[in-house]
Amino acid sequence: MRDRLGALGVAGDAWWAEHAGPEALARRQRTRLGELVRHARAGSPYYRRLYRGLPADVADPRVLPPVAKRELMAHFDEWVTDPEVTLASVRRDVLAGPVPAGAPYLGRYHVVTSSGTSGEPVVLLHDRRSWTVADVVLRVRARRSVLRPGVVGPVLHHGLRVGVLVATGGHFAAAAAAEDVRRRSRFLADRVRVLSVLRPAGELVAELDALRPTVLLGYPSALALLAVEQEAGRLRIAPALVAVGGEVLTAAARERIRGAFGCPVLDEYAASEVPGLAVACPRGRLHVNADWYLLEPVDEQHRPVPPGRTSSTVLVTNLANRVQPLIRYDLGDRVEVSARPCPCGSPLPVVRVEGRTGEALPFRAAGGRAVPVLPLALGTVVGETSGVRRFQAVRTGPDVLVVRLDPAPGADPGAVRAAVDARLRAFLAEHGLGAVRVEHSAEPPRPDRTGKFREVYSA
Repeated sequence: MRDRLGALGVAGDAWWAEHAGPEALARRQRTRLGELVRHARAGSPYYRRLYRGLPADVADPRVLPPVAKRELMAHFDEWVTDPEVTLASVRRDVLAGPVPAGAPYLGRYHVVTSSGTSGEPVVLLHDRRSWTVADVVLRVRARRSVLRPGVVGPVLHHGLRVGVLVATGGHFAAAAAAEDVRRRSRFLADRVRVLSVLRPAGELVAELDALRPTVLLGYPSALALLAVEQEAGRLRIAPALVAVGGEVLTAAARERIRGAFGCPVLDEYAASEVPGLAVACPRGRLHVNADWYLLEPVDEQHRPVPPGRTSSTVLVTNLANRVQPLIRYDLGDRVEVSARPCPCGSPLPVVRVEGRTGEALPFRAAGGRAVPVLPLALGTVVGETSGVRRFQAVRTGPDVLVVRLDPAPGADPGAVRAAVDARLRAFLAEHGLGAVRVEHSAEPPRPDRTGKFREVYSA
C-alpha cells in the first residue's frame, strides 16, 4: 500500500479508515506494520540485528521483541535509518544549536525530546509523513467534538485566537508543534500564542486576559490551575473550546475546567514518540487512531493483557515514522482497552489511561500562603539543565525540595549540581517561593516501590 504524504491524502485516508469497519482497519494495520518492519530491517542496523532469524514478512506484532528507550538511545546512530543523522549532530545542531523548536532539522525532520517515566532522556525525530499524520489524523478524528455550533459559532464571531500553555525552553513536542504551525502559516502566526508553564500564575493570567483566547490548549494540570484563577475572578476569559493532553485528564480536573470556562473539554492521549495516538469522541472516551498507531497492553513480562483489564505497561508502534522506527516500544503507561464498542459508533478501540498525572505540588510562600507548582514546570527546570542525565525532585515538606541527580557521562557533578541549584532557586523565587529550601541528596534517582520512575512528586 502506498501512502501519500500530503495532508489532504492523509485526511481522506483517515476518514475512509474510520468508516470502513473493523476488518478493513485490521488489514490496514497489518499492511503498514509489514511495510515498516521491512523498512526498519533495510535501513536500521539495530533492527536488522534485532530481527535476525525472524520471518521475512510480519503481520502479527507479537512475533517481534519489544524495545525500550534506554537500549534504543544507547544505539541511536544504528537505530535511525538516515546515515546523515547522528546523535552527536542532533545534539550539536538542534538541542544546543541554531535550529529553533519547530523548525525542520536537515530540512526534513522534526526533533523533539521526551524523558518519560523511566527518567531516561529520549531524542526523537519525525519525518514529514509522521509529523503530518499526527497533525491531520487528530484533527480529522476530533471533528465530531469540535465542529459543534457552540464551538464554531463563538470562534467565527470573536475570531480564532489560540493560547497554547506548555513547557517551553526546549524541543518538547507540544511546543514544537505549535511553533511549526506558526512558522508555516502567516494567518496562524499572529493567532497562536505559546505560553510557558514555567512562568508564575499571575503573569499567565495577565497575558491570557490580554489575548482573550477562543481556544485554549495545554496540560490538564496547568489548565486546572487556570480554572482556579477563573473561579476566583482573577482570570476572565471565555474560550469556546479547551483541549488537553500530555497528562491524564482526571474526572475532577475535567469538571473543574469545564465548569470554570463553560465550554467543552477535548481530551487527547499522546506522547512525543506517538504524537497522534488517541483522541476523545463526543462521549468523552479516548479512541486509539489504530490505522497509524498500534497499542498493546501487556503485563510485566510483556505478555498481552486482555480487554477489560489494566496493563502493567503498554507497547506502542508508530506506523508512520520511517526515519526512527518505533516498533513495540515500551511507553510505560498503564492502560485498559475496553471490551465493548463505544456507543458513539466508531470502530476505533477505546482506551482508558492510568499514568502521567500532574497534580500541582503545594509549597509554602512567605506569610504561609500555599503556591502550587506544576510538576512539568519544575521538571523542565531541572531536566533541561546542561549535564543532567536523570533526576528526581521530591517535595518532602511545604518548604523543602530534595534533588537527586545522575550527571551525564563526562559532566562535572559539582558543576551540574551548582547549575541545577541556581536554576531552581531562580525559578522558585520568581514564583514567590524564595524561602523554599533546596537540598541535594547523595542518593541517585531511583524507582518507587512499584518500580515506576517518577521525576517530580511529593513524598
